[in-house]
Amino acid sequence: AQSRYMVYNFTYNLEEVAYTFQMTDHKVYSRLTMTSSGFLQRLTWTPTIWGWNQVWSLPTEQCEMYQKCGPYAYCDSNTSPLCNCIRGFDPKNQQEWDLSDGSTGCVRRTRLSCNGDGFHKLKKMKLPDTTAAIVDWKIDLKECKKRCLENCNCTALANIITGDGRTGCVIWTVELEDLRNYPTD
Repeated sequence: AQSRYMVYNFTYNLEEVAYTFQMTDHKVYSRLTMTSSGFLQRLTWTPTIWGWNQVWSLPTEQCEMYQKCGPYAYCDSNTSPLCNCIRGFDPKNQQEWDLSDGSTGCVRRTRLSCNGDGFHKLKKMKLPDTTAAIVDWKIDLKECKKRCLENCNCTALANIITGDGRTGCVIWTVELEDLRNYPTD
């Protein structure tokens, strides 16, 4: 892709996810920075003011902040407070929750029994943090559910459907973090 002053590329494949950019006009300078509060910003040098001008910044809303709500909680910009426990979970610290601080997240109401457990389908959700997720491109949703139920540490699963029609499975065996609910599909 290209803008007036730069060429940028987004790479997404089994080996990597990467974003690169190159300036086409060597008189124009641009940089990406990550602030200590978690904002990714694109800045361009403006010679007339002899300083950096912010072109854009992400996130643009509170629910886009990484781990705005703690484990097993999801952020929903249409609710007050923003953080909500997923079904089957309660606030870990009710006092903080009452003060609209959901950062401690939620805890399971009943322990996993590892036989007879099932799933609650969550719709219109951003997938949890995938740092420790297991991805298998060779199995379908039915096999994915079977594998998850056989693993006593499995906390969630999702079906992957790519734009080019490939399907696969993602399994989580860790706390579910960085969840978000979207108002539309």
